[in-house]
Amino acid sequence: MSFSQVARSLSRSANVFRTGRILTGAVRPQVRMIHQNFAPLVASNQILNKEFQKLRFYSTEGAKPSLSEIKDRVLKVVAAYDKVTADTLKVESHFINDLGLDSLDHVEVIMAMEDEFGFEIPDSDAEKLLKPADIIRYVADKEDVYE
Repeated sequence: MSFSQVARSLSRSANVFRTGRILTGAVRPQVRMIHQNFAPLVASNQILNKEFQKLRFYSTEGAKPSLSEIKDRVLKVVAAYDKVTADTLKVESHFINDLGLDSLDHVEVIMAMEDEFGFEIPDSDAEKLLKPADIIRYVADKEDVYE
């Protein structure tokens, strides 16, 4: 079975799960077929090749971002948040006082940072990250970037 056939089968099954329909007798064999054909490919690493990995990760292999790259990425993520206007955004802007975000918005910004940089920020640390400058410093410490 080709990869495109497996992907189509997965797509059909995902549609079943997304719509909330109960798996009927007609769908169960399809799910079983996906497992039988897709699991050996994943186990043998035929699907996870180098090209797939390069597309998945943001940074190059082993290269650390510079402090200016971290700053640009943090400001881009914050500016992309729909409740922040780009003209009021500065490195020293306070999320709550200056940008008018509430605590839920702050959590969403932190989650976007986790997605951008590829590591989890614990809640105890996230509470202290109230400015883009704090996030830049935190990411630089995590990535061992000192300038």
